[in-house]
Amino acid sequence: MKIGYDHTEIEFNPPAERLLGVLLPNAVEVERTGAAAVEYALDHPIGDKKVEEKVTPGEKVCIIASDITRPMPSAIALPPLIKRLNAAGIPDDDIVIVFGLGSHRRHTEEEKKYLAGELYGRIECIDSDPDDVVRLGVTKHGTPVDIFRRVVESDFIICTGNIEYHYFAGYSGGAKAVMPGVSTPAAIRVNHSMMVGADAYAGNIFSPVRADIEEAGDILGIDYILNAVLDEHKRIIYAVAGDVTAAHRDGAAFLDKLYRVPLRRRADIVVVSPGGYPKDQNMYQAQKALDNSKHAVRDGGTIIWVAGCKEGLGSALFEKWMTEYTPDQMIENIKRDFKLGAHKAAAIALVMKKADIYLVSELDDGLVTSMGFKPFKSLDDAFLAATAAQGDDSKIYVMPYGGSTLPIFEG
Repeated sequence: MKIGYDHTEIEFNPPAERLLGVLLPNAVEVERTGAAAVEYALDHPIGDKKVEEKVTPGEKVCIIASDITRPMPSAIALPPLIKRLNAAGIPDDDIVIVFGLGSHRRHTEEEKKYLAGELYGRIECIDSDPDDVVRLGVTKHGTPVDIFRRVVESDFIICTGNIEYHYFAGYSGGAKAVMPGVSTPAAIRVNHSMMVGADAYAGNIFSPVRADIEEAGDILGIDYILNAVLDEHKRIIYAVAGDVTAAHRDGAAFLDKLYRVPLRRRADIVVVSPGGYPKDQNMYQAQKALDNSKHAVRDGGTIIWVAGCKEGLGSALFEKWMTEYTPDQMIENIKRDFKLGAHKAAAIALVMKKADIYLVSELDDGLVTSMGFKPFKSLDDAFLAATAAQGDDSKIYVMPYGGSTLPIFEG
């Protein structure tokens, strides 16, 4: 088989008698894509009426959209939604598109234009502002529900975004447009501090992080959602609209059909790759594949992480944590003080507590060792070392597209 690595592929030939399986995304029939999928979702809302039957002329409508760091193709998804709002008597001047920045930087005007597409210059497009918020309450976990004022002061709130696996919130999408989208760094730190909990993992719709997110959304009051599931080319292949919970759950179920792979047993050795460039351009990007692989390996097993990382670690704070703190220190630090960038180091620390990590990369061996990994330049060499550690009869899974494959152990 061939494993993606930077701009190339590595041939890998594990012994057939030891191979439990090659874990790949599932083949799912796609009935419609792009704007057609969005139109179908808006015509068939889940748990609610059509959006044009819910709004009332004179209302101020706020659409929360993803920022530039997210793959949601808002330029394709939003025009059909705006068209329906217009037809229901909501003029362009009564609509605002708020890009939820969370903890990210503000957009340039060119970036807003890219995100809004044909709507730019027609519909008001603004960034959320963490310095201009309204305190609406506090969740049971203690997360302050501090929401951007323009959102709070709107009459009808629509959340948009894409649904994908999130390594501690379970899934993205739904109320996540509100928390962290249009919230504050302080609130995000409280919410995300639960990321080290046993139930905070990808594919768990009952993650405590997501429960807190949805409680914040309930406190605000979300009137509607429009969410999409994307393929590996960032193309819309499924969309849902309607009730914030019911529609989101339907979208999450479709995502599971695509990427969820049930396992009857865990392996001694898991070979995982993000799939090559650009997903392995740095360690920060490649982390998602490593995190997914932890569900396929037994406690005390070995993960062979195949990631070129030609551009280094990808974040200064991430590198500081990875090289200066032990796994236990990282986990304790993130509980006390959540920091964006450092959170991925803490996530890796959780994997390190479960299994040994052998890294096949372009990184300097000394740097790799300082992070607590075993460095290799060859997949074959790493596999020989893993076999020596786990035994000649040790069992193997291979995950060629680790970031898009979620193994779920079902016993």
